[in-house]
Amino acid sequence: MGMALEENSTGIVVRLEGAIDISSAAELKTLLVKGLGAGKELSVSVDRATYLDVTAIQLLWAAGKQAQQSRTRFSLSGHLNEPISTLLADAGIPSFPDSECSAAPNVQ
Repeated sequence: MGMALEENSTGIVVRLEGAIDISSAAELKTLLVKGLGAGKELSVSVDRATYLDVTAIQLLWAAGKQAQQSRTRFSLSGHLNEPISTLLADAGIPSFPDSECSAAPNVQ
């Protein structure tokens, strides 16, 4: 279980695996900031995530908003399992922010 950051020719992928909760929030934030700071498309793979708590959802939402402001493409990739989809729907989050633009982000 955990997270990994990978860089490829098209951008940055942050891969989530297992339960992502408050105990892994600092690591997730670090990877998202690093990914946004690269000035490339940022994708978060959720195929192997089994659980996202409110902290993880807030960090992903904030990263998406930062990407929008920075005109950087941000997306979730893979299939969200039903518990995560239900959690998002119950929280009133129909989808994450996604910007089709690409430009260097201004992350501090």
